Amino acid sequence: MSVPAPDGDWAARTADSIERVVIAVRDRTTRPVLQAGRAIVYALLAAMLGITAVVLLAILVVRLLTAITGKAWLAELIVGAFFVIIGTVLLLMRRRIAEATL
Repeated sequence: MSVPAPDGDWAARTADSIERVVIAVRDRTTRPVLQAGRAIVYALLAAMLGITAVVLLAILVVRLLTAITGKAWLAELIVGAFFVIIGTVLLLMRRRIAEATL
């Protein structure tokens, strides 16, 4: 029995296959983690900007209503009632969605 002659390019082929394995592992592990991290950062940024926008809008509405009515307590009552109504509607929607998924 004769032993086949070793190919002179075996080192390059081995290095290429190791590189392919490392790239495949990186693509399946590192990229999803990086994408999830980016999504979390963007979601937090959007949430902070959204909360800031809502607060500034509420301040603007209170100031406008105070200027129109001349009574700060009435403006705050109107804006507070609006937020209570929105909260109640969202709470009722949450219960319906939770019941529908069961």
